[in-house]
Amino acid sequence: MKKILRKIHLWLSVPTGIVITLVCFSGAMLVFEKELTEAVRPEVYFVKEPHAEALSMQELMEKLEDTLPDSVSITGVTVSSDKSRTYQVSLSKPRRASIYVNPYTGEITGRSERLPFFDTMFRLHRWLLGKSSNDNGIAWGKLLTGVSTLALVFILITGILMWLTNRNKPLKASLVIHVNKGWRRFWHDLHVAGGIYATLFLLAFALTGLTWSFSWYRSGFYACFGIEAPHGGHGVARNQPRGEQREEHKGEHGERHHRFGPDGEYHSWGWGGRMHRSPYRHWDKLLETMKKGNHGWQQISIKKDAVEVVPQGRRSLRATDQYSYDRRNGDITDVLPYDAQTKDVKVRSAVYRVHTGSWGGIITRILSFLAAIIGATLPLTGYWLWFRRKRLPSPRL
Repeated sequence: MKKILRKIHLWLSVPTGIVITLVCFSGAMLVFEKELTEAVRPEVYFVKEPHAEALSMQELMEKLEDTLPDSVSITGVTVSSDKSRTYQVSLSKPRRASIYVNPYTGEITGRSERLPFFDTMFRLHRWLLGKSSNDNGIAWGKLLTGVSTLALVFILITGILMWLTNRNKPLKASLVIHVNKGWRRFWHDLHVAGGIYATLFLLAFALTGLTWSFSWYRSGFYACFGIEAPHGGHGVARNQPRGEQREEHKGEHGERHHRFGPDGEYHSWGWGGRMHRSPYRHWDKLLETMKKGNHGWQQISIKKDAVEVVPQGRRSLRATDQYSYDRRNGDITDVLPYDAQTKDVKVRSAVYRVHTGSWGGIITRILSFLAAIIGATLPLTGYWLWFRRKRLPSPRL
């Protein structure tokens, strides 16, 4: 039995090891992408001198809208409880586009984009620097990543079974990494003990990651939870489809005309003096309502059809309480706490959090980073031990 396990473990590892190393390493680099990006570009995400009061949401959105092309509209805004942070404003296009704006001055500080290093790591992690899809054939990078990840599942399982069936020494002794008994012993211990320590995390990464690789796997995976797999990909897009579109007309010279109407609300004036209400006229009211109703909130996102709130203490920014509101007056019409949301929403959110290691906060993210780094070393130490075994007799361990 042990000989069969060893052969399966070896011959799955040899052809896929390099890809597994690249995928694990790039995944580890992405764990703290947000924090590192904000450290490199603080001027985009933070305000140097926060003022006492931010501009009204309506004034800020109208001011920002004047800088956008006519074909692009604002679909939402995300506000952090940290007053030193800029607002993130979501746009209708391109897909998932957003910009950051100083809430005290209305100045655009930058757009949401990956740093070149993290963009490379993401494409390496998902598609081995290839294309996400290929209309004329097979997206080989995506396929190789999926096949190698699937192989990793069996490599980890056979590795655990080999460890459990090893009767040559106590199981406890195989969990120690010796650093004073030579390099060969060190690499052996790192491969065995490191693999044992990282296995649960690596299995979680692989089993959830495969939902992005194969549609047949995604369907079966979600069927195990009694829900239907998401269509056209995985997860929920950051920006919702365009909802209520702003009615707006051009003046005789093609420019937009704005002013406050007699009712104190901001309006647009088009051809013939026709008046149109601003779609942001109730956003200030919604923001204040959410602040008062959610003491200690972390983040509030206002969209054209709903408001999402991340309460204090919630570890994932994707686990939001959702509020529906009446666009005519800004009154809250319905509340859907995260705990009461449908199973498919919870499962999809959980899959993403498990894959990124964010399900337990900063502790699990650190452990996920370490596990991914160990995962990147396992094929390399395995190759080294395999080549050494072919040249030299096995050491007495």
